Amino acid sequence: MVSTALQREAAARRPRRLITWELWLLLPAVTYIFLLIGFPLLLSIYYSFSHISVGRRDFSFAGLANFRALFSDQVFLQALRNTILITVVVLVVVLVLATILATALAERFRGRAVIRYLLLLPWAAPVVMSTIAWKWVFDSQYSVVNWVLRRLHIIGPFEFPQWLGVPSLAIISIIVVQVWRILPFATVITLAGMTAVPRELIEAALVDGAGFFTRLFRITLPIIRPIIGVAVLFTALFTFTDMAVVWILTRGGPYNTSHVLASWAFQVGILAGDLARGAAIALFMLPALAVIAVWVLHLVSRETAQ
Repeated sequence: MVSTALQREAAARRPRRLITWELWLLLPAVTYIFLLIGFPLLLSIYYSFSHISVGRRDFSFAGLANFRALFSDQVFLQALRNTILITVVVLVVVLVLATILATALAERFRGRAVIRYLLLLPWAAPVVMSTIAWKWVFDSQYSVVNWVLRRLHIIGPFEFPQWLGVPSLAIISIIVVQVWRILPFATVITLAGMTAVPRELIEAALVDGAGFFTRLFRITLPIIRPIIGVAVLFTALFTFTDMAVVWILTRGGPYNTSHVLASWAFQVGILAGDLARGAAIALFMLPALAVIAVWVLHLVSRETAQ
């Protein structure tokens, strides 16, 4: 009886020791994530409800005054519209092009490895350097885009489209760079999902006489839907929160018409010194990102459970 009781007591202690060791092993990662993400998030929330600025350390409670003031700020409303527009357009274009590229690269052909390597270069290149190169591409006088359009007789020989100086063209330029930057990542994710599709299903569909589009929309895409969900999530996150592309290309111009939430928060909070207002602008991204993440993860978990 005594030995049985001792065995039960030892068995009861083992899970506790296991959990304790797991917690100790997770502690460095949790601490790092908290210091990198959690603490700045809590600090920005605290700042958004205060009157703090660079020249005045006023931590007094401001309530919702900073958030109410944003809805009377036309630049903020324009930045919010630009953020949503750029994210939606980039998401749709990237998903379509990533599916096409992944479908092509999944086939065997000569030079496939080289094309896969070249496809990863935009993602591997530092975003600042690549965006600076794109700024030269969109230059009004030395633009290679304008040179090609003149050669194709789409524009006249003395026409110089201001790609970064006209509001609509500036938004288009930002979308082009964002698609170029994120497309390789989405393509690699989609390609990984396509290579995992059982070959037996494709061969059975070929025997039944199914065409290319039938195999793609009835077999491949439904199977890799959770993988596409991951691509959607990361594409939306990268585009919605990116500031580098907008800041390097246009700095929010012309006349603050191409700002996104991230760039306008930087402009107000850091350059203008209004930390409270800048934190309030940045926090507007949090609910949208949370909704997108929860929705995509819910779809992925439901598809995986099926």
